Amino acid sequence: MQYRTLARTGVQVSPLCLGTMMFGPWGNKDVDDSVRIIHAALDAGINFVDTADVYSAGVSEEITRKALAGRRDDVFLATKFFMPMGKDPNHRGGSRRWIIREVENSLRRLGTDWIDLYQVHRPSPDTDIEETLGALTDLVRQGKVRYLGSSSFSGAQIVEAQWAARERGLERFVTEQPPYSILVRGIEEDVLPTTLRHRMGTLTYSPLAGGWLSGKWRRNAAPTPTSAARPTARFDMSTPANQRKLDIVEDLAQLTEQNDMTLVELAIAFAINHPGVTAAIVGPRTMEQLRSYLPAAELTLSTGVLDRIDELVAPGVTINPDDNSYGATELLTANRRR
Repeated sequence: MQYRTLARTGVQVSPLCLGTMMFGPWGNKDVDDSVRIIHAALDAGINFVDTADVYSAGVSEEITRKALAGRRDDVFLATKFFMPMGKDPNHRGGSRRWIIREVENSLRRLGTDWIDLYQVHRPSPDTDIEETLGALTDLVRQGKVRYLGSSSFSGAQIVEAQWAARERGLERFVTEQPPYSILVRGIEEDVLPTTLRHRMGTLTYSPLAGGWLSGKWRRNAAPTPTSAARPTARFDMSTPANQRKLDIVEDLAQLTEQNDMTLVELAIAFAINHPGVTAAIVGPRTMEQLRSYLPAAELTLSTGVLDRIDELVAPGVTINPDDNSYGATELLTANRRR
């Protein structure tokens, strides 16, 4: 495993980051099997693990604690906060009140004295970024958190956070975690150039585009039970955007056959081959899935392969806008009507 420097921190991390969203009731309910998968990832050289408080309502963090027993010092451990953790309207968000409370919950569930990378899961239109950064800065100075990160921030929101940190003498976000895949390339136009300009690390999630690039859904294949449970807009096979995605997947499958690689390997390698990407987060549910991901860490895509991908999906283009995590607030009807 060839390690990479995370932004300006000097920390060395693997180009594949193990995402734990599928460990627990949301995915693999077998705790011992989930632990075995995490151990296999660590044994393969992955030293970067990403989780979140909301994954299976905290169970994912607890499984991560069990898996890292005796190995915590060898792992760069990231988690996230922001999403609702109950019905109480204050058990969520980026307020100081919630951050100070929830970091203690994550530390307890993870069984650790510190979190290497603490990330705000989404931007909040109702919370001043200085409120969030101020609380997070206190956690860094208390030694409970080492570094700070954002997730699904737009380019403008990244710049605003960097400016606020500099103006107020606060800790700044050193990473951004956006969606990125062959089918979801929107960050190439704005987010990636912004993170590069501010020398941030970029940890991309969903390199398989929610399963579209796993080979699970093909033109002549019936929808699987997994896809049937997904949000309709992203997985409704009757929509023009998703029909276009099916066509692209068929063309990509031909490309992989011509270049002696799998579709999964192509998809993950595409993400980590971008010079602005530090690591791609992979979230296996089974040991078989993990094993199918690992070869991508050593795969370099040729110019010819990259050119063919660009012909199928132009740089900066997201085929189905419902696959993007940006603009959820900005594009609400109330915010765009004259």
